[in-house]
Amino acid sequence: MSKEYVVAIAGATGLVGRKMMEILEERNFPVREIKLLASERSRGKKLKFKGEEIEVRVLAPEEFKGVDFAIFSAGGSISKAIGKQVAEAGAVMIDNSSAWRMDPEVPLVVPEVNPEDAQKHKGIIANPNCSTIQMLVALKPLHDAAKIRRIVVVTYQSTSGAGKEAVEELRAHSEAMLKGEKYENKVFPHPIAFNCLPQIPQSKAFGDNFYTSEEMKMVNETRKMFHDDSIMVSATCVRVPVFGAHAEAINITTERKLSRDQAIKVLSDAPGIKVVDDPANQKYPLQLDAEGVDDVFVGRVREDISQEQGLDLWCVADNIRKGAATNAVQIAELLAAASR
Repeated sequence: MSKEYVVAIAGATGLVGRKMMEILEERNFPVREIKLLASERSRGKKLKFKGEEIEVRVLAPEEFKGVDFAIFSAGGSISKAIGKQVAEAGAVMIDNSSAWRMDPEVPLVVPEVNPEDAQKHKGIIANPNCSTIQMLVALKPLHDAAKIRRIVVVTYQSTSGAGKEAVEELRAHSEAMLKGEKYENKVFPHPIAFNCLPQIPQSKAFGDNFYTSEEMKMVNETRKMFHDDSIMVSATCVRVPVFGAHAEAINITTERKLSRDQAIKVLSDAPGIKVVDDPANQKYPLQLDAEGVDDVFVGRVREDISQEQGLDLWCVADNIRKGAATNAVQIAELLAAASR
């Protein structure tokens, strides 16, 4: 009989927390008991898991006694404050916030990229930033084949990456504009409908080097997971008026030249990637097609005409699934498989 686990979802009532529950069920993760945890205002709410109504409890350290996997999407300040207590209670914390990502004692893991790092945990494993996850799923096979030395990426990130209120703001603002009515934006610093905002996150985003914190996450997380601080990375992160899925235009420079055909073959053989690249028939990855899917879609692969050892590609993924919830569940699957 296969082992079953006690799983806690912290931040269960949020967009990502609910998706974590859905994916645990979809992937048939061996859950013996699930604990749904959230803030005081969600106490007593009931959410469905495998057809059963589960009551939401208040997130507190004592809730993690007897828990095997604590999957967190409760915000960075809560994750930082409670993380060590969760680990001391005997649970493995898989955290979706940025709180632990750059801690040298905490593995930062994408199962298709660096699964071996998950086994080095000391009770906490960090889930990378959504944009970094999809980029590195696409780039890891190319890195293995030709060694990437430089990455320049521009992201086109959906409003779902900023939460439920941001999605609603796009919907309401779009409706108001189409009716010729005024709408006061509350989530974003500028109107999001029919507009692109080169600022993520939407508040306190810019550092002393004029890069945003989201952009620097892509720099630092790439170097950590590739175990190479010499890789040069430059990112520009843009919020675009779509509801779900992130897209990225990526340019890489490699040590060894890869042709378009070679790159497509490498990508096609890699786990977690679906190549959609048929320019003659206008087939390439679209954000609408990626919603609700766990694969990272790659297309528009072409040799960079400005440099000998460069490649361009277009990458799309569901940021709530592979960019957050699915990746966290896959980490739990890695650990469960290793313990059998």
